[in-house]
This record gives sequence, C-alpha cells and structure tokens, in this order.
Amino acid sequence: MALLPARPSSWVRRTAAAFATTLFLAVAALSVVAGGARPAAAQQPPLQEQGPANRLFVQAMQMIRQADNTYDIAEESRLLKEADKLLNEIVVKYPDSALAVQLVTNQFVGDFDFYEFRGRIRALVCNEPMTSLCFLHRIGEMLPPVETPISAARWDWLSLAVAYNTIGDNARAREIIAPFVSAVRRGAAADGNGQDLFVARALALMGQTQLALDITRQIPECSTRIYNLADIAKAAAWRGDANLTVQLADEAKAYATARGCSWELGLVAQALLRAGKEAAARTLFLNTVETQFSKFRETKGDCCPPELAVAAAELGDTNLALGLLRTVQDENPWTIPAVLGRLARRTDASVALAYAEQVQDVDIRGESFAELVEAAVKRGDLTSANELMKRLNKLVDDAAGKRPGLLAQKAKAEKALYPDDRWRKSFQASINASERASNFVRRDIGAPLLAALVRIETGLPMLD
Repeated sequence: MALLPARPSSWVRRTAAAFATTLFLAVAALSVVAGGARPAAAQQPPLQEQGPANRLFVQAMQMIRQADNTYDIAEESRLLKEADKLLNEIVVKYPDSALAVQLVTNQFVGDFDFYEFRGRIRALVCNEPMTSLCFLHRIGEMLPPVETPISAARWDWLSLAVAYNTIGDNARAREIIAPFVSAVRRGAAADGNGQDLFVARALALMGQTQLALDITRQIPECSTRIYNLADIAKAAAWRGDANLTVQLADEAKAYATARGCSWELGLVAQALLRAGKEAAARTLFLNTVETQFSKFRETKGDCCPPELAVAAAELGDTNLALGLLRTVQDENPWTIPAVLGRLARRTDASVALAYAEQVQDVDIRGESFAELVEAAVKRGDLTSANELMKRLNKLVDDAAGKRPGLLAQKAKAEKALYPDDRWRKSFQASINASERASNFVRRDIGAPLLAALVRIETGLPMLD
C-alpha cells in the first residue's frame, strides 16, 4: 500500500476521520467506534454479526495490546508484525469496507492511528540499532515532510528511496518514489523548462533505466537533459552495461551539438570518458574550455561552470583542474572533494593533499580527506591512507561530536580503509549528532548522510 512520505496534521486527520466514520455509520451501520456515546441505531452489533473486516481489526488490536504489555523485544516484534498483516489483509481483501477506506486514507479508527502504527512497524528495524536499515529509518525520521501535491525538488527523499533500493528494501523504495514519478507524469513536478526534479536520475540509480530515459527524452532544455543522460550513462557503467554507456554518451553529445549546449559539454566529456572514448572526450573538453575562457575574457563575468573542473580532474589534467577549481569553489564547494578525489586517483596525490589542507570549511576539508583516504587505498598506498585517516580523526575530535557530516565522512573513510564494521559506530554517532542538532541542521543533513551510506554500502557515490 503506497503512502506518501508526508502526513496531514493530527487535527485535520481526526476531523476527516470523524466525518468519514459518521457517514459510514449512518449509511452502513458499521461498528467502528469513533469516540463518545452513540445513538441506539448506531450501536455495535454482536461480534458474530460483524463483517470479516471488523473481526480482523479486533484481532489486530488485541495483538497490539499484547505487544504493549510484553517486555520481550522479540515477542513484541512478532505480535506487531502479525497485527500489521491483519490490517493489510483488511485493505487487500475488503477494500470496500469502511475500515479499509479509513486505513488507506490515514484516518483515525477510534483512538487507533494507523499512520503512527506503520511508523512503529518500520522502527522495528532498530531492534538491531547498528544495521543499515536502522540508519535509514532514523535518517528518514529527520527529513522534512513532503508537501503535497508534489511540485518541488526533494533530492533528500529521492536519495532515501535510492538508499532503500540499494540496501534491499525495494518495497519501501517504491513507496517513496512512486508519488514523485506520478507527479512527473502529470507534469506537476516540472518547471517551465521541463525539469523532472531529479526523478529520472534517482530511477537510474534504482535500475529503472527505461523509465528514466522515457522521462529524460521529453525534456527539451540542455542542462537537465544532458545531466540526466550523463547520470543514466554513469549508472549503466556501474552496472557493467558498456553498450548502453556508449550509446547514451553518444546521444548526449549529439543532443548537445544539435541544441548548441555550452557548459553541458563538460558533462558530455565525462560521459565519453566513462564510455572509453578518451580521445573524443579530451578534444571536446579542450574546445569547451577554450570557448568558456573566451566568453569570460569578453564579458568579465563568471568564468566557468563547476562541471568543467570535475571533467578536467577526470582527464587527469592537474593544473587545469585546480585552476578551474579555484574559480568555482566559492559558489560550488562540493567541487573541492569531487576534484581532489579524482586527481588523487589519477595523478600526484601530494598536490591534492596540499590543496585539501588549505580548505577553510571543516566539513569540506573532512570530505576531501575521506576522498583522499579512499584514493590512497585504491592505489595500494596504505601508509598514506593511515596518515590521512589521522588527519580526519583530528578534525572529528576537534569538533567534539558536533559535526554530523564530518562523522559520516569518517565512517566512509573507515569503510574504505578497514576490513571490519567499525564504520557503523561512527555512522551511528553521526545520526546521534544530527538528532541533537538544530532544526536547520536536521533539515539539510539528510541527503549528505544518505550519500555517505550509499557510498559505504556500494563503493559508488550518489550522483554528484
């Protein structure tokens, strides 16, 4: 049963529940108690005269009460799951019943709050608090709710769907992303330029390639279309689908050329490089950089898009990558770890480290160190990796547990460096710090935590 991530207020839902219950009692004389005394005509009939949906509901309530009265965690979990099965059976087998309608629409049934009960069921994963599913549940509880109807980009909720899909709860992933897909199909989640608000990119990470392409190929403007094509190609490369990677890289190049796209060519160059077309990628990139610098000299405006700095790092051009990075990092700080990590994997890591040490923002410096740790491990340079880990640990210690993003980066680096599960303690500390933080921090920390967890679980980044 697909439920939106957001919920209406308790007052609104109680009011709707009372109205619906009164209506159903008047029409069908059903036996759900909505609170308070009732006229004789609406009195509850004997149990044997009630419908099967009501009997299932009573059984479920009895199991919930038993669960509330036990101290045995395993027994509580078993009883709650059995109750959940019975409630879902009402919806599936008796969809025309008043109870099914109330459950599907998140109405109160008497004092029973089905929405909160479903949250309690999901929280059972935290009976094992150090598991990734428990981490996901806790992060999801911190995310600001989705406003309905959906019309705005919510990469945090889409990241949550991707993370659930990655870790193995496909049903929960579909439940989260389905309303976003529906909004795109209705045209409700697109602005005047036809942006799909990250939905296609999330679908690509979840393996729904054709659906992602169907959405993407309806987008007429350069930036979103090229971003989507490049990211779908990236996801295809991660899955080992070389043919699709090449096909999408060529499609992105053809579209960019035909439409006169400008900075998006940096994305195309990355896609070509990922498809194994390094010569074509390098030629396209250098031509794009020359054009961008020419425009910069003419207009004296902003120099270059951050994607070009990342592309230069992908190509291993250290001087150009760092030169471009200096021009874009203030407005786009995410480029710093992205560029330095790539340089450390392809060229002299000492240059990337020297640059990272000069970064003023502690969270960005910590993420850069985490990228350099992973790069050192991939080069087989464990001495450098351990030295970098010490620097990252010092940043964490100096922050005294007050920077959840930094703790998540520590967990990411520990996963890359150590062959055990010590990263889980660091990641749990990151979530703990997030829950203690201000509303402002909790509002923004969800997507970074999810990106770190997906990187830890798969070894691959969430899309840039």
